[in-house]
Amino acid sequence: MSVTELTTAYARHDLSPLEVLEHKQRLFDQAEPVLHAIAMRYDKRESTFASAKESERRYANGEQIGPLDGVPVLTKENMNVVGEITTWGTKAFRDNPPETLNSPIIDLLDKTGCITLGKSAMPEWGMLSSGLSTDHATTCNAWNRDWNPGGSSSGAGAASAAGYAPVNYGSDIGGSVRLPASWNGSIGFKPTFGRIPVDPPYFGRTIGILGRKIPDLAIAFSQSLAADWRDPYSLPVEKTDWNDLERECKGMKIALLLDAGAGQPVAPQVAEAVAQAAQIFEQAGAHISKLAPYVGDSVSKIDMFWRAGHFLAYKALPEYRRKMILPFIAKWCESGAGISSDAAVAGSDEQLTLAKKTLAATKDYDLILSPVSPDATYPVDWAMPVNDVDHAMNHIAFCLPYNMSGQPSISVNCGFTSDGRPIGLQIAGQRYEDLTVLQAGTFYEHHKPSSARVSQWPTIWK
Repeated sequence: MSVTELTTAYARHDLSPLEVLEHKQRLFDQAEPVLHAIAMRYDKRESTFASAKESERRYANGEQIGPLDGVPVLTKENMNVVGEITTWGTKAFRDNPPETLNSPIIDLLDKTGCITLGKSAMPEWGMLSSGLSTDHATTCNAWNRDWNPGGSSSGAGAASAAGYAPVNYGSDIGGSVRLPASWNGSIGFKPTFGRIPVDPPYFGRTIGILGRKIPDLAIAFSQSLAADWRDPYSLPVEKTDWNDLERECKGMKIALLLDAGAGQPVAPQVAEAVAQAAQIFEQAGAHISKLAPYVGDSVSKIDMFWRAGHFLAYKALPEYRRKMILPFIAKWCESGAGISSDAAVAGSDEQLTLAKKTLAATKDYDLILSPVSPDATYPVDWAMPVNDVDHAMNHIAFCLPYNMSGQPSISVNCGFTSDGRPIGLQIAGQRYEDLTVLQAGTFYEHHKPSSARVSQWPTIWK
């Protein structure tokens, strides 16, 4: 059920938050031994039952807090909760001290009356596009246990397609919301940088939301906005009706990017599906232009900066903890030892360079259409789509630019490969034009062909 369907049923007393919680418990008991999408379950805690009962009382008295009251939600493992240890998906951090301060998104959700069912799983140190982790069992794709869910919001990607919750929060610094959404056939929205506060703040890091339906994401987004002292990049709340999702595309100027100019070449079936999606907009009266490749060597330079920074953090760990790190990530971190200070600083500077290149390339367009990823999902036991440490970031050239430029973007399913793997269409817009992106995604969802629709959501655990 969607967010609105749930809250309407609650208000009519046709359904209660407690009944929904009990249903989710049964679903998790059945599905989690297969999917491993949740790192920490809250659904059987007494405090969660109490929250559901309190929400039920509010609806009985007509005192519901807002549009998320009683709605099941999953947060991501890297979102700090007071009293809990944040492991970032690695066994090496299990001995970290419990958190003493919530992440801003946790405080915001606490005010909505939603029912937080747990923390979704993430891969090792949050630096993999997969479900591999030394802290928990490998998360698999919701459609096939031999397929990869993507990452780093791996659990949120699998959970959104599996129907664990209508609202699943993730984080995204290079595609970590959009990639899992793409590879699991769900929807993943990365807002304008700064809309949703983040702690710890980091240039380009954005809280995003995954689910099956854009209206659900829009409602959750509207309840997640804040300027927060913990995030110096956070923005003032804008007065916008985020539920105003219907809009025609006639007259819009839309760019189509099928070659980022970096990384893996786009697989033919992916390129075809995205091009067909562009035709839907063109048939509705939008003006489509091809965008020339512009990313160049920016991704590889920024990867050097990431490697150097993570090597310093890796080197600071006690030896016994370093030995716990997944070998792929350990090797990636250790490669940072050979990066010069000049190269590391150049990589840091390249973040702003890529931001400026992206803004310049897209400034004349209302929307930019592209693949989310060059290819569909890949084997579940691979750390990355190119399972090679030397080319670890070869798949993020379509996603990373919008993290650096701060532009909003959304992943929506636009088809399937011949063997049934979902394909994601990325729709990006200008900074602060989050509503335009949500509206464009809604337009495409309404008009896309049956071949791009999910006729039945997966239940591989049955």
